[in-house]
Amino acid sequence: MIRKTNETYIEIINSKEMNIETGDPVLNHLLKTLFYYMEREVDIKAKYDLKHHLWEDVGITIGDFLKEEIKDAKIKRFGTSILPMDDALILVAVDISRSFASIELNIENQEEGFELGNFKEFVLALSRSLSATIHMKQINGENAHHIIEACFKSLGTALKQALEKSERIESTNKVYRV
Repeated sequence: MIRKTNETYIEIINSKEMNIETGDPVLNHLLKTLFYYMEREVDIKAKYDLKHHLWEDVGITIGDFLKEEIKDAKIKRFGTSILPMDDALILVAVDISRSFASIELNIENQEEGFELGNFKEFVLALSRSLSATIHMKQINGENAHHIIEACFKSLGTALKQALEKSERIESTNKVYRV
């Protein structure tokens, strides 16, 4: 999957081992965390002008990548995770059906590279491009690094569940063609 704009170039492919080079060490670390907890090996390369564009476009590209992988597949659709990391405790719930994002985080202790704005742009873009409802709620925590990394861990765990194959279509809303 490749996304190329005037602001970014992002490439993501399945791989035999994890290799992530976005040019942003914090985003590299968080994407490795996300895919580790999804139990997927990927190769991601990126070039960008502004970090805001990078984080948003990486979210879009990952959503497009995952959506392509599950096209025409029956999946579990839902995933949930409550995950601690030091002072942080994060709840994430995912429904792969339609786009919506609710991000309830309150970061008191900022840390360079772990900006809430870029993080929100990533999640919103992922939600839109994957057509996923994503709820994230901070139950506890003060440290930006711990909160945001716990969000990526919990999101990876919830996405792993939601993307698993299912024997049936996970919906009671059947479409009947007349």
